[in-house]
Amino acid sequence: MKQGNLTQSRYLALWLPYLSTERIMRIEKASGRAPDKAPLVVVGRRENALRLVATGPDARALGLLPGLVFADARARVPHMRVENEDEAADRALIENIFAWCDRYTPVLAGDPPDGLLLEISGSTHLFGGEQALMDDLVVRLARMEFTAHTAIASTAHAARALGRFRPPGTIVPSGAERDHTASLPVEALEAGERIAVALRRAGLKTIADLAARPRKPLAARFGEALTLRLAQVLGEIDRPLTPHRPPPVFFTECRFADPVGLAEDIDRALSGLAGELCEALGREDRGGRAFEVSFFRADGVVRRIEVLSGQPLRDPKILLRLISMRLDALPDPLDPGFGFDMIRIAVLDEDAAAAIQPGLDGERGGERSVIELVDRLAARFGAETVKRFVARGSHLPERAALAVPALGVQPASWPAASAKPPRPLFLLTPAEPIEAIAEIPDGPPRRFRWRGALYDAVHVEGPERIAPEWWRARRDVATRDYFRVEDQNGHRFWLFRYGLYGREAEKVCWFMHGVFP
Repeated sequence: MKQGNLTQSRYLALWLPYLSTERIMRIEKASGRAPDKAPLVVVGRRENALRLVATGPDARALGLLPGLVFADARARVPHMRVENEDEAADRALIENIFAWCDRYTPVLAGDPPDGLLLEISGSTHLFGGEQALMDDLVVRLARMEFTAHTAIASTAHAARALGRFRPPGTIVPSGAERDHTASLPVEALEAGERIAVALRRAGLKTIADLAARPRKPLAARFGEALTLRLAQVLGEIDRPLTPHRPPPVFFTECRFADPVGLAEDIDRALSGLAGELCEALGREDRGGRAFEVSFFRADGVVRRIEVLSGQPLRDPKILLRLISMRLDALPDPLDPGFGFDMIRIAVLDEDAAAAIQPGLDGERGGERSVIELVDRLAARFGAETVKRFVARGSHLPERAALAVPALGVQPASWPAASAKPPRPLFLLTPAEPIEAIAEIPDGPPRRFRWRGALYDAVHVEGPERIAPEWWRARRDVATRDYFRVEDQNGHRFWLFRYGLYGREAEKVCWFMHGVFP
């Protein structure tokens, strides 16, 4: 399918209130440790004091809420269990949940530190409606031992406020945000504790109290950010999400009623998806340059592989072959675990792809064959391994070309073959010093010694003079005179004299820079 713009947006807010404590409990369970029945709290330094930053459900039932000073919490519940905060582990976990929630929609945004926002307008029909999608998400997270609070509304801020300040599972019909959020406390705006206290002192305790007041006096006293957040919670205005990952333009996916793990089932699914995706690309006269294949495991693990193409690709057979080669070349083989319950192929980068006009002999041309060879090599050995040379703006031979990954870079326009004398395909890096004898100081070499062997010049062409790049802060500050030399045995060399007699150096040096085949 092609990702398009939708006039009516719907958002699902996901809040994981016990993210840190449930992460710790999952680690303990995986290690086989006996569970500790004491209330679990996580402590960290906030505002120059050691405070509770996360608490489990048992601890919250005892009044141990995040933000409480640790000394006060210890005085209330002496037998509680204490763990140190691990922000890196929490971030890694939320990143994994991000990747897992990609099965519901490609448009996701973070709601730090323990939530996500999903734009589900174009995904609900795949699950049978909003309620079915939300139930599926909550049940799957519960199987992974996460407690999820959710809400759905037509603005992201309304969904977030309802998900955190109302019982889980609230679904607000489009346009009814004002009625459903009116009774929420002013803390649902999350404008900060100072503003919340000031609002309550002014007698404004609920969203309805604020909505009944003129906006300009509120903005003048409490700031425009408060009135903007109020309008978003009431459903009056909406701000599109900034996706955590750019959503693909084209993608196709296959969901399985029962997880699949057999190689033939996976190959069959990939074949069907490749055909559907390339058909969608063909209808738009587009082709993919970068594809991403995502495998969603039943236990929540997501494995993604990237397939690159040097040309806009929409041939399903070629795409399937590149995917197969990429899977075969993985250093860490694809592990289905308990099976995959969804597979997706997405186009991350696309371009115009006109129909191919074959020649009179029916052949597609050598250039396309070379591109296909590069694609296969990159799929097997990695995109960074296969290189191509691109031209650079320098007269110095060692700087005239740069090796870059062959995929994802358009070939540069090289000068015509007659624009400069021929040079060896491969250069010695760095150039190797040699001993040379010339008939006159500025003349070509007649005899030289390189790597212990002595060579007599029979044919000489040159010089090709290259001035130093004076604008660069380099030690290469002398003129080079290049010569193409052939010896008595037919061997051909490319060497140069470094410096001009009497003008740049008292003693010039000779260097071997390359050998012709």
